[in-house]
This record gives sequence, structure tokens and C-alpha cells, in this order.
Amino acid sequence: MAEKWLIGVDLGGTTIKIAFFNFYGEILHKWEIPTDVSNEGKNITTDIAKAIDGKLDELGRAKSNVLGIGIGAPGPVNLSTGGIYEAVNLGWRNEYPLQDLLEVETSLPVVVDNDANCAALGEMWKGAGNGAKDIVCVTLGTGVGGGVITNGDIVHGKSGAAGEIGHITSIADGGSPCNCGKSGCLETIASATGIVRLAVEELKKGDQQGALSTIFRQEGQVTAKDIFDAAREGDDIAEKVINDVSFHLGLALANIANILNPEKIVLGGGVSKAGSVLLDPVKESFLRYAFPRVAKSTEIALATLGNDAGVIGAAWIVKNKAKKVND
Repeated sequence: MAEKWLIGVDLGGTTIKIAFFNFYGEILHKWEIPTDVSNEGKNITTDIAKAIDGKLDELGRAKSNVLGIGIGAPGPVNLSTGGIYEAVNLGWRNEYPLQDLLEVETSLPVVVDNDANCAALGEMWKGAGNGAKDIVCVTLGTGVGGGVITNGDIVHGKSGAAGEIGHITSIADGGSPCNCGKSGCLETIASATGIVRLAVEELKKGDQQGALSTIFRQEGQVTAKDIFDAAREGDDIAEKVINDVSFHLGLALANIANILNPEKIVLGGGVSKAGSVLLDPVKESFLRYAFPRVAKSTEIALATLGNDAGVIGAAWIVKNKAKKVND
């Protein structure tokens, strides 16, 4: 009898990543397709199903040899139905029956979770978690996402919205408006968008000098990568921005760790690619505000799986559900 495969899907606003895995979490095949958000995202499940069917046909693999599909989607998940409460960037404004539709389209069992949760589970299973069972993962990208894992299981909360680390209020009185409707969220500071905003605010103050200021004058804008590169060269404005970001991020992580006492905090997403120029000052801020015993027992590390974290975690939720059914 052929070994059962797992299918992991990472549903993003621009692309949908799909991968086939063996039962041990090794990627056998992976590819991506564009996300069609037209017509309120109604073509998404059909596109995923066609992509999976086409690849299985190409590989000569029968659906009977697939255990199921795990999918990570943006937005809070109704765990009892597998629906997405809301994913505005996909056109899903009311609870969208993702699990039901994908099961109908593929004739395979489907398990749904939040995309940040899947990335966290991926890092736990095959990445920086390295087998640790108590982990907090923070994704620093266009926004700030998070996933909390305790004793090997993701924490979902009452309405599937646990782990919204980006919406910790980092500036209590004022702060920049956030897309969630609040102001002063961590996401407005520690995301790529927030980092650029802070830099531009500084660059517009008087006659500034340095590498970052030169880029801003020539291009009319700067990127997060520009800021980190300039900081490595000792640019005063870039260093000030990163110190500000690191203070708020380290403080937020310390408060999370003081409650959960995780073994590891894993930083992922595009911003984390800055490496030590961000990680070192974040660690300093974390150590300043963490409870001493927590500070000694919690390691902050960079994610290792990159863009594969989501599909790997999505495959894990299929495997984990099958294990619980059989136990």
C-alpha cells in the first residue's frame, strides 16, 4: 500500500502556496498559483482544487493515497465549521465556508487554521522550534502576526483570534492608526510598513544627513531593507528607528513571555531577514523587561523555514488531526 501523502496549502492575498508531503513532513513537491480575489474570492477554492488535481494526475498519484488537506488562511477561524470569519483582502466579508467548499471541490478531508498559526506550527515541527512544545511565533511582514503554541497545541481562544500579537497596544495614549480600527498597535511600529513610517517621519525633520537621507532625497521613499542596510553602516536616523522598533517589540515580547514562559520566541517574516541588526537590540529590550526567571529560560531565535513555514504547518494540522482520531 502506498504511503499516505499530506497536502499543505498557504493561502495568501497574492499567491497560494501548495505542497505535497510524506508523513514525516518532508516536502515532495511544491508550487504556487496566483490568488484570484475577483468576484469576492469565489474562485479560490476551485483554483486550489484544480491545481491539486492537476498535480496528482501529473505525478500519477491517486486521491485515495492522500490523507487530507491542511490550509492556512488569513483571518480568524471558526474551528467548529472550518469557516473564516472574515478575510477582507480575499473578498470574504462574512463567514466564508472554506472547509466545506474545499471538501466538495476536492473530495478530500480538509482542516483549516489561521495562516500565522500554521507558520508557527511549521516552525515548531521542522524549523527553529527544534522540537520545543511551548513556542510563540511572531511574523514581521507588511503586518505583524502571531501564533501561540503550548504543550504542542496551538492556542485558538474563544473566537479563533488568539495570537493577535500585532494588535497589542504598544502606545497607550495616541500612536498611529491601525487597520484594525485601534491606534498605537504594535503592528504600526514593528511591521515593515511601520518601520518605514517611523523613518519617513524622522527624515522629514529638518536638514538630515546620511545614507538613508540620501536615498530618500533621490527616490522620494525608503524601504525597510534600506533602513536596516543604513543602520549597518552607522546611519544615525536608521539606528534611531531600529532602536525605537526594538524597544516596543522587545517590551511586547517580554510581556507575552511573562504570561506564557515559552521555551522559544521565533521571529519570522520579511522583516526578520534583517538578522542581528534587529535581533540583538530586541533581545536587549526583552531582557530589560522580562521577569528574571523567564528571561533566563526563554530563547529568542530567527525563523528558519522562510516561505515554507505555512505549508509545513498546514500539513502538520492534517497529520495531527489524524493522530487524534486514531488515539
